[in-house]
Amino acid sequence: MPSLQCYNVDTLSTAIAENVMGVDLLNIEGLKEMEHQGPIVMVNLMRFRDRSLDGDGSGWDAYLRYSALTVPMIKARGGTLLWTGNAKAVALGPQDGNQWDYLALVYYPSVAAFLDMMTSADYENLSDPHRRNGCAEHVIIATAEAYSKFRTG
Repeated sequence: MPSLQCYNVDTLSTAIAENVMGVDLLNIEGLKEMEHQGPIVMVNLMRFRDRSLDGDGSGWDAYLRYSALTVPMIKARGGTLLWTGNAKAVALGPQDGNQWDYLALVYYPSVAAFLDMMTSADYENLSDPHRRNGCAEHVIIATAEAYSKFRTG
């Protein structure tokens, strides 16, 4: 596994301002705490750029390129895309800082499967550049099942 920098609450806003968005932002310590809890679902919150940083279409276009490369990587590790949707409005809570364009729920059989994908050379070199080009902000929240009508795995 490559050397990873973990950002805490004090340094995260600086990292985002400096456009550090790749595997450097992985919260290894927090994920390790979930390591033996079984399957996880990652809640992805995305805000897209108007124009892709590489000049090839919109931020959404770049995200579609990212997805086309990343979904097979997820599936190769036993994961699957559960649900995606357009964010329409903040229903409860402060609106400032919570304007998202898109959400995705992604199942992984384990934290190890997620980390394996995120730290792979293919993800870092092929997929992540499209994500960085397209997303002004991308937050991933790791969740462990408490209740579900969905059965995954």
